Amino acid sequence: MSTSMPNAGSPAFYTVKEAARIVRVDPSTLYRAIREGAFPAVRVRTRYVVPAAALDRLISEAAESGGCVDPARMVADWRTAREVARVSGGAPW
Repeated sequence: MSTSMPNAGSPAFYTVKEAARIVRVDPSTLYRAIREGAFPAVRVRTRYVVPAAALDRLISEAAESGGCVDPARMVADWRTAREVARVSGGAPW
């Protein structure tokens, strides 16, 4: 019996330390941004993990725009979309 996980080639989530290394900032800077709601993350009890999809989107937007990408705007957009879905009867998160 195999114990390997599906999609074992790429993680679905990164630790804050791993994500900080990817975006080249100090982990304390990323923790602060997460706590302020300026960077996307998922809280699992006392730990935070950063969705790989969020990092992929940040990288894509930065490459496409050739300019500065604001993760806080992305978080605000996600919250707005979630609230619209909740109010309009869509599935809540």
